[in-house]
Parts: sequence; C-alpha cells; structure tokens
Amino acid sequence: MRRTAAVWAGKATGALSRISRLGGGTTLPGDVARAIDPDVLRKLSHDLKQGAIVITGTNGKTTTARLISWLLEGAGHTVVSNRAGANLIFGATAAALQRAGADGRLDADWGVFEIDEASLERAVDEIQPRSAIVLNLFRDQLDRYGELEAIAKRIEKALARLPEASHAVLNADDPRVAEIGLSLERVPLWFGLDDPAVALRELPHAADARTCPRCGASLLFDAVYVGHDGVYRCPNGDFTRPAPELAATHIELNGFDSLSMGVSGVRIELPLGGLYNCYNALAAFAAANAIGLDPAYIADRFHTFHAAFGRQERLAAKGRHLNLVLSKNPAGFNETLRTAVDLAGGKYLLIGLNDRRADGTDVSWIWDVDFERLRGRAKLVVPAGNRANDLAVRLKYGGVDAAPPESDPSRALDSLIDGTPEGETAHLLCTYTAMLDVRSELVRRGWAKPYWET
Repeated sequence: MRRTAAVWAGKATGALSRISRLGGGTTLPGDVARAIDPDVLRKLSHDLKQGAIVITGTNGKTTTARLISWLLEGAGHTVVSNRAGANLIFGATAAALQRAGADGRLDADWGVFEIDEASLERAVDEIQPRSAIVLNLFRDQLDRYGELEAIAKRIEKALARLPEASHAVLNADDPRVAEIGLSLERVPLWFGLDDPAVALRELPHAADARTCPRCGASLLFDAVYVGHDGVYRCPNGDFTRPAPELAATHIELNGFDSLSMGVSGVRIELPLGGLYNCYNALAAFAAANAIGLDPAYIADRFHTFHAAFGRQERLAAKGRHLNLVLSKNPAGFNETLRTAVDLAGGKYLLIGLNDRRADGTDVSWIWDVDFERLRGRAKLVVPAGNRANDLAVRLKYGGVDAAPPESDPSRALDSLIDGTPEGETAHLLCTYTAMLDVRSELVRRGWAKPYWET
C-alpha cells in the first residue's frame, strides 16, 4: 500500500508539473514519492525483468545512457531511463515512477540510469545494477564535489558494493578511473582508445590526473586523447594503463557530424562528432556486448542514433543551422572548442556561462579553457549567460574579438542570428543551466521542442 501511494503521488506530481508547464516532472515526483516511501526506487528496481545498468562519470553520462537505451529498445526490450538527464537519486526515482503502472509495479525489462558521481553509492544500494559504467573523472564543480581524489574514493566504495553477479565497465585511459578499478576485488571490463593518429603528444595545461597514485611521480603519456585520458605509465613502474579488453581503432572524425571507428571486428559509424563521443560509444558497446547483444547489430543500430537534447542537438533558425552543445568544465570545453573550430571549421559561436548550483558557483575554471583557439579564426563570438561579463574578460585576455556580452538569452540569440549569415552553422557551447536557458528561448520561438518531449 505504501509503495502504491508513493507511485500515485509521484505520478500525479509529474503530470501536474507538465500540465502547468513549470517543468518536465523529471525530479520533483521522485522527491514526493520518496517522502512517502523512502524505499520506492529499491522496490521498483526489483521489478525489472533483466536488471539495470548505471552510468557515472564527469562527462558523457546522458549520451552513453541514451546510446545503451537505443540499443536495448532496438533489440525489442522495454527500457526505463532518466532520459532528461536528471541524474540525482530523485531523478532516477522519477523516471521509474513515470513508467510504473496503476498497481505500483514497474513493468519493464531494463533500467538504464545515468547517475551523478556523488549519488552512485546510494544508487548502487537501491538499484542493485547488473553493470556499472565509469566514463571519466575530470575537475568539475569543485564547490560541490571537492577534488578528484575525494570523488574517486566515493566511486570506489560504490563499486565495491556491487552485487556479486554484477560487473564494472571502466575507462582504462583515465588514470583516476584506472586507480579505482585496480583496487577492486573483481577485475572490471576495461575499454579505451587505440589510435595514435588522433592523439595529442602532450597533456593540455588544464589536465587533472598527472601523477602516479602509488608513488607521486609525474606520469609519462605516450598518447593523450581527451583531457588527461590517454596511454600513460609511471616512470618508476608503479602504475600503468590497464590493457583494454575493448579498444577503438582506426578512428575517423568529421566535425560534429559523425565519427567512425573499429571495435571487435566491426565498423561503428555514429551521427555524433568529437573524439569524446568515441568514449561514449565504446562504453555503450562494451555494456551491450557484455549482456549478449551482437556486435554487428550494435554497429547497425548506432548508425540511426539521435542525440539527446543539448548534446550536439541540431536545430534550424531563420535559415541558419544551430548546433547546441553542453560544455561544462575545462576538459569538456576544450574538446568542444577543438571539435567546433579545428574539425568543423566553426566561425560563429555563442558561449554561455552560468554559475547556478547545477553549473558550479565557482567559474574561475574558465581560465583553464583554451579560448585562445578562437583568436583570429572565429568571426563572431557572443559571450552569454549570467556570467557573460566574466567570460568577456577571459576572451579579451585570450585575444579574442568578441561581441558585447549578453546575459539575457533572448538578446544573446538575436546577436548570434544577426551576426551569422544564412546557410551557415552557429555553435552554441553552454554550461548546463545556460544551455537550458538558451533552449527555453528556442522553444519559445518555436525552433525546438520542450526537452521532456525529445
């Protein structure tokens, strides 16, 4: 009775939120339901016929979860997932509630949940997943999370509590993730990239994991792919990158439009760009292959994938093409800038910076972003968001000729549209709530659908 009451209360809250257009009902229903029955997520997760997969890490959770759901649904499975990206325990609960029936039961084959790094311990306890994926650990929202080492320890504790039949799927290229995996009793499934042609030769100055966790010596990197992710080794022989069981080779990148790579004897082609999405696709491939999906099917299904809202979401506006890309920390911003400017030849950009709780209130990290990449190459850069002035100062120090800063998303969009010729593509690189603000304006103008409808 208690569970049923919690489910009904949560579903009613979600319906009211959507009808009133105050939100998508992606979090509040979970708060309401858990107030009535704190064990509601544990009970609903127990109903899943095949079990659940959880995905954590600093960057790429939403895309990877969406890729896995896409593969499972294509194979005929019913999937419950927090698709809108509400990745705290309340968001996962709200997603399960939405799919529950009138009897308070959850009739689905799989659960696929992206989980905030700080919420992983709780999620593992309540969801009891068959598989847990850790994508990466980059510096992000230090006011909320603290340093990487603290988050790594929390993730390690969570993975140690996985059910005996479960397994961890970890990124071997990230030194901090590897440190976690090498401390586990059960050997994880390792994945990584193996293509020196797309690698950098030295770490960017904003790289976080530079030292050996055993002896403290500076790690030697033979290849650098994204941030501090790459092929590394301790000069004293105390620590080295684990050998990936699944490796991506022969990688080809086509701006934000597409990527392709070889994995397990098949060729994957994905309508997403950026080297960072190779990791997301490889993680999804690893999880799907581990539960028995055929590699040929995975490759075929990937070809028809659609991006999540705000993650390389392509829109049309007054004859211009818009590409909305979440960019939320130094590693992420450097990669989206690299893709937009170096690979896609982007010349028209809106860069949105907010400092709300979901973004992190300390925005000093913008000084670790290589905005100098835009100097002399971008024709229009619009600083936007409630910290647009701080961003404008950073761009000025980087020698970037930017438009006047605009904190109002409507005026910022007008500036971008007016300065971008018809037929051209403008890239909107935004922190999380800045992306939501810009996207809300796009919805108001009829250029996008509400995120809960995508």
